[in-house]
Amino acid sequence: MELKDKTTEKLNSELNTLKLASGVLIGILLVILGVVVYLLLSKGNNGTLLSIIVIPIALSPIIAMSLVKMKKIKTELESRLNQKTD
Repeated sequence: MELKDKTTEKLNSELNTLKLASGVLIGILLVILGVVVYLLLSKGNNGTLLSIIVIPIALSPIIAMSLVKMKKIKTELESRLNQKTD
């Protein structure tokens, strides 16, 4: 379903959900990255830690896709608001 076919309430709900999910994902990935860097510095080079560092790198495109979708939703909501005021 395209954005223009969704109701404003549905778009606002989807935007809020994306914001929350992206924030949580960013937080979790930063914690993982921080823990891995700390353990690498304190315990030395470990193959397991190096393999765990791949997780934040691999999941970062999800954040980018969410940000792009949020921008599209915001643009659609702003265009609807401009149409109401005209």
